[in-house]
Amino acid sequence: MTAAATPLDLTPAPGAAPFPRMVAAQAGAEIRATLRNGEQLLLTLIIPILLLVGFSLAPLVDVGGGRRVDFLVPGVLALAVMSTAFTGQAIATGFERRYGVLKRLGATPLSRAGLMLAKTAAVVAVEALQAVVVVCVGLALGWRPHGSFLAVALLLLLGTAAFSGLGLLMAGTLRAEATLAGANLVYLVLLGAGGVIFPLTKFPAGARQVLEVLPISALTGGLRAVLVEGAAVPLMPLAVLAAWAVLSLGLVSRTFRWE
Repeated sequence: MTAAATPLDLTPAPGAAPFPRMVAAQAGAEIRATLRNGEQLLLTLIIPILLLVGFSLAPLVDVGGGRRVDFLVPGVLALAVMSTAFTGQAIATGFERRYGVLKRLGATPLSRAGLMLAKTAAVVAVEALQAVVVVCVGLALGWRPHGSFLAVALLLLLGTAAFSGLGLLMAGTLRAEATLAGANLVYLVLLGAGGVIFPLTKFPAGARQVLEVLPISALTGGLRAVLVEGAAVPLMPLAVLAAWAVLSLGLVSRTFRWE
């Protein structure tokens, strides 16, 4: 006589998925949404590449010595970080909030910190694609990088954290239309006054002191110090970016609204 088969336990096991799995799932959804959005791809990839090629080949800007491509590649890398982590993320998150997407996410076990972490992870993934494209175009134009890869990676990560915090701060406190206008306005202002295309030495001394503490200026200056001058670890740009990251992300954790 055979023993009775052990019955299967089909009792539901309610409960949230592990936190890393929730973050990874949300990050994957954010990446797919970004890659399907033509307007965001234009902002985050096409515009920086056009600026790099156009200003490298045409003598439109006096970079004060050295080759134009050597000056422009670090600035365009910084611009790519800003366009993805700040402008694109602020606009996308602002309209997600307006259409109730964030409200629905707020009803899930995904915490506010988890949402910020997932969005930042998605931004890093898109930035990795941008960096590969920018570097390849720069190399094709004759750019030859110097310095430490780890220093560049640290600058890019801190820049991403700082701009992500600023973008989420704007998206989590303003209406979607105000976020759209404000994010695009800030993008244009920092493109012109953040040392991306035009050297900060072209500005008056008083204005230059203010511009140098902006996150885009710190990121651009730090990348140039490493990739052009071969600096090991540019401490001042890192300190500026770290301060912006801590301040902006701290404010986001306190003020971000789901609806």
